[in-house]
Amino acid sequence: MLMTEIIEKKRDGYKLSKEEIEFFVEGYTAGSIPDYQASALCMAIYLRGMDDEEATNLAIAMRDSGDKMDLSSIPGKKVDKHSTGGVGDKTSLVLAPLVASFGLKFAKMSGRGLGHTGGTLDKLESIKGFNIAVSPEDFIKQVKNVGMAIVGQTGNLTPADKKLYALRDVTATVSTIPLIASSIMSKKLAAGADIIVLDVKVGAGAFMKNLSDAQHLAKLMVQIGDNCGRNVTAVLTNMEEPLGLAVGNALEVIEAINTLKGNGPKDLLDLCLEIGSYHLTDAGMFKTREEAKEAMREHIKNGSALAKFKEFVAAQGGDASFADDVTKFAQAKEIKEVKATKDGFISHIDALAIGHAAMLLGAGRETMADAIDPAVGIVLNKKVGDSVKAGEVLCYIYTNGKNTLESSKKAFDAFEISNTHVEPQLILDVIR
Repeated sequence: MLMTEIIEKKRDGYKLSKEEIEFFVEGYTAGSIPDYQASALCMAIYLRGMDDEEATNLAIAMRDSGDKMDLSSIPGKKVDKHSTGGVGDKTSLVLAPLVASFGLKFAKMSGRGLGHTGGTLDKLESIKGFNIAVSPEDFIKQVKNVGMAIVGQTGNLTPADKKLYALRDVTATVSTIPLIASSIMSKKLAAGADIIVLDVKVGAGAFMKNLSDAQHLAKLMVQIGDNCGRNVTAVLTNMEEPLGLAVGNALEVIEAINTLKGNGPKDLLDLCLEIGSYHLTDAGMFKTREEAKEAMREHIKNGSALAKFKEFVAAQGGDASFADDVTKFAQAKEIKEVKATKDGFISHIDALAIGHAAMLLGAGRETMADAIDPAVGIVLNKKVGDSVKAGEVLCYIYTNGKNTLESSKKAFDAFEISNTHVEPQLILDVIR
């Protein structure tokens, strides 16, 4: 089999066979297929696309390119959740202890953030002592004993995807749905969970800017999971404005803790209840999603969810007392107010602009070598649909002095105020 023939075949719009896809993935992972041929195939896929069968075969080949987590020794249903990325997205920090408090096993391998804020791992590391580098053996042991673990990707999982994603990033071939779907699903399949819920973000602050593209991506990922015997649900959620109020690392963990205490923003809680209801009903713990949601509300009210969060933090070496006293988190030296200049209703908050404003402060990184400042970020005081008067605070800038004025201006410009009330919609679609 020749790589040039595979490139030509896809260039001319023909379907690649399972064997051809496996040949490419194996050869590129091993180094026998050079970057220039791999990038040529990626561009051919970008221009010509792939059908569901090709995307499934690509996901499976990448899954099989390295180690796979065997969670079979963990009793009960194993669940996982993946977000396609958004601004203020601290969902896993609330969702995982919430569903684990019912005895479900939440096994998640997460990543660091590149962009407006840190990823889930960066956020967790704002807790003193928290360790994300857990061996596969300890990962399984912790999920068994505690019911949840959120760790950095360990071992040699999906090396083909790592290589291919880095190549796509520098060849302008990231934003093609079959490659996005197969990349995400290869990692989820390798991680070994039985029940997977995908949070597919849609809007200005998301990778998928419009609903139709997001639906296409979601359907393909659900189909890949189904073809591989996994129970996959995709929840499409609005990312036209940030999720919750906090955008930053320590700030987002504090907001997650407050949500587990029953004092969190409504949209964050609603999203966690929505996703968690699929985990709990698909695992057979409740007959209806409404029953599952009511039970989760009770676990917040009676402290079970917060207790599970503290147990999880302690199990990974973190100081669980941070959950009792959030003043222990790193504190910004200064908090600046960004105020409205006219009356009206908040009709739009540009999530991407808020994310960029937070990154300017040091809450995110432009390259993987950049250091993150856990204390800085932005906390919204108004959300879409809220009324506002001139002089009222739109948001607070938590700063240690880096790019404060530029960040404040960008945050101010992110808010649109109109005379018409807008009712935001959080859940845009669900694909099963």
